[in-house]
Amino acid sequence: MARKKSFIKTNPDRFRLNQLPYLLVILPYLLFTVLPLIYIFNHAFKPFDELIEYPPRFFVRRPTMENFNELFRASTTTGIPVSRYLFNSIVITVIVVLLSIFLSSITGFALSKLKFRFKTIINRANTLALMFVGIAVMIPRYLIIESLGLIDRFLVHIVPVLAVPVGLFLIKQFIDQVPDELIEAAKMDGAGSFTIYRHIILPMIKPALATIAILSFQAVWNNADTSATYINSDHLKTFAYYMSTLSTSSNIVAGQGMSAVAALIMFIPNLLIFIILQGNVMNTMAHSGIK
Repeated sequence: MARKKSFIKTNPDRFRLNQLPYLLVILPYLLFTVLPLIYIFNHAFKPFDELIEYPPRFFVRRPTMENFNELFRASTTTGIPVSRYLFNSIVITVIVVLLSIFLSSITGFALSKLKFRFKTIINRANTLALMFVGIAVMIPRYLIIESLGLIDRFLVHIVPVLAVPVGLFLIKQFIDQVPDELIEAAKMDGAGSFTIYRHIILPMIKPALATIAILSFQAVWNNADTSATYINSDHLKTFAYYMSTLSTSSNIVAGQGMSAVAALIMFIPNLLIFIILQGNVMNTMAHSGIK
């Protein structure tokens, strides 16, 4: 009994009354932040009369799947079905995420642990790239893409976004913490650079890889600018672009249901990937600045 009482007193997971003020502050804030998530799910299942109702109601009263059926039955003026746009987005996102993880991790390993010429220059160039937002380099990017012959090509969705400067920076900072003695010991055992990267570095930087996955996913999945700027053929455009056309079409009232469902489809993958990987993101941010 004495041991049990001692455990109860020292158990950090047990609720204590002095935690109550913090809960009273956190719980309303948590409820406030969850409200947009609840609304976007409710909005997608509202029938047409509830979508255009004024004043709008927060919760759906008569849920319906008709908005989903209407969206996937729809097609553009050129006859391209919506499922084609969704398929393009899924394929592009998977390819970009996988290639970004590979390129950022292997480049970060080289910049952190290998010795070669121009290493310092490449590091500084990547740091300099962090200072520029996409809109500032739109014209040079267009000229480069045009010179590469990628205009109106499927690869234009993939090649320009493979480089993730912030991801490379985080991964390099993460790999910098790996002891050099570990790398030297592996080399003494006969391991080559790629073997060290595959069997030693990759298992140790999984949190950083998860961060790159989130950054790459959000940059590609939510991107409608590439389809609008570089693509002329409708069958090569993405779901994000199609969603942007719903909000600007002339028949915007009749398309409210499709817009609500499209917004939900765009939102769910972002929510899931962040819920699954958010712990790794926090771990990466904490370790990237600790030596």
